[in-house]
Amino acid sequence: MNPEQQRLLDKADRTLQAARFLCEQGFFDSAASRAYYVMFYIVTAFLESEKLSYSRHSAVIAGFGQKFARSGRVPVQFHRYLIDAQKTRLEADYNADIQISQTDAVQTIDRAEEMLNFALANIDSIPPSSS
Repeated sequence: MNPEQQRLLDKADRTLQAARFLCEQGFFDSAASRAYYVMFYIVTAFLESEKLSYSRHSAVIAGFGQKFARSGRVPVQFHRYLIDAQKTRLEADYNADIQISQTDAVQTIDRAEEMLNFALANIDSIPPSSS
């Protein structure tokens, strides 16, 4: 793992702790938003291994899907987790009429933790892209 990947995964871990704390305190919108960022930092770390960076979240999500999920280098459901978490984050952050449920916040946090555990265990052993 290179230093930038380590920095990103450390940030993901701290952000996961914050998401859990916010959820425990009943701030489900904020907890779900933080959980999305856990996933965002993780996929950014994966993309870093390919020397890829993007300026838009949508491009990060698309790049991760193309380079890692569709190719089978990571579990394909991680791309879906990220897409769903981004949708939840946008609702939580920008739609005053929607409140994220505890169930949805917990699910997003649990998925973020699953992705982080996978990244910590596997980021160094994922083969380079063949394309």
